[in-house]
Amino acid sequence: MTDGGVSAEFAPGRPVPLRAILGALRRGAGDPTWRQDPASLWRASRTPDGPVTMRLTRRTDVEGERSRPGSADTTGDRVEATAWGPGGDWALAGLGQLLGEADDPTGFAIQHATLRDPARRHQHWRVGRTRLVIEALVPAIIEQRVTGKQAFGAYRTLVRTYGEPAPGPGAALGLLVPPSVQQWRRVPSWQWLRAGVDAQRSDTIQRALSVAPRLAEIVDLPRETAWQRLRSIPGIGVWTAAETMQRALGDADAVSFGDYHVATDIGHALTGAAVDDLQLEELLRPYAGHRYRVQYLVTASRLGPARRGARITIPTHLPR
Repeated sequence: MTDGGVSAEFAPGRPVPLRAILGALRRGAGDPTWRQDPASLWRASRTPDGPVTMRLTRRTDVEGERSRPGSADTTGDRVEATAWGPGGDWALAGLGQLLGEADDPTGFAIQHATLRDPARRHQHWRVGRTRLVIEALVPAIIEQRVTGKQAFGAYRTLVRTYGEPAPGPGAALGLLVPPSVQQWRRVPSWQWLRAGVDAQRSDTIQRALSVAPRLAEIVDLPRETAWQRLRSIPGIGVWTAAETMQRALGDADAVSFGDYHVATDIGHALTGAAVDDLQLEELLRPYAGHRYRVQYLVTASRLGPARRGARITIPTHLPR
C-alpha cells in the first residue's frame, strides 16, 4: 500500500519504453484522462471493478536500480505502478499486459531495408493490451471521418461533462475517469452535436453501448471471433475495429485500413509511392501477424511524406 493505493512492479528483463507503449492511449494533448510529468505517467480509467487512477514510473539502469542489492532483476527496466480506487487491484493484475507482456515479436522478419533501422531503434516497443473495449471503442468512433483536432476536442468536452474526478491523487491532478456505459448512454443527442459528434457517429456509439457486455467479452475470445463481433455492429468498419483491437486486445496484426494517411505513409516508406488499401494489403502480406508493428514503426519513425494538410480519417463503415 502507498498513500492509500496498491502497488505492483513489472520487470521483464529488458528496457520498457513506457511512454511509447502507452502513447496510443492518449487522445490528444488535452486528454483529461492522462497526465505526465518528468518522473511519471498518470492514467484514469474505468475498470469492471470501478474507477482507478494509476501512476507508472520507469526505473532504469541509469538510476542504479538494476544493481540493487538483493534485487532479482539484474537486467532491463522496472516499471513501478501504484493504483488508487476500487479498480486498483484489477488494473494492477493486468500491468504486464498493459505494458506488452503478451505481445510476442518473434517471427517479425524485416522485408524492406527502410524498416531495419526503425526496428532496431524500437526493438523493445510492445503492443499494450488494456482489456477495456468500451474505453477504446467510443473515442475510435468519435474519430471517424474528422481531423484529430476535432475528434480530440469532442472527446475532451464529453469526458469533462460526463466523467468524474479520478480516485486518490488523480483528482488533485485534474484527472477525470471516462463515463460509464450508463453515463454514455444518457448523453442527449444535442450534447453530442454540441461537442461536434454528428448523429451518425453518436448512433453508432449507442448501438455499441447497447451490447457493451457482449463487446467486453471479446478480450477472452479468439482474434477472428473478436473481430467479427466488433464488425457486426453497423457503423463499425475495418478502421474502427482495428483501432479498438490495437488498444484493448494488443493486436499486433490490426492494421488501420481505411485511413488514407496510413496507406500513404506505409506505401511511401516501403515503396517510395502512395498506395491504396488493396495495394497496402498485398504489400504487408509478408508481415502477416505483425502488420500493425509495421504501421507503428512507420509512424513512430516519421517515414511517410511530409504533411501538407489536416489529417482526415476516411469513413470506416465503407465495405473495406
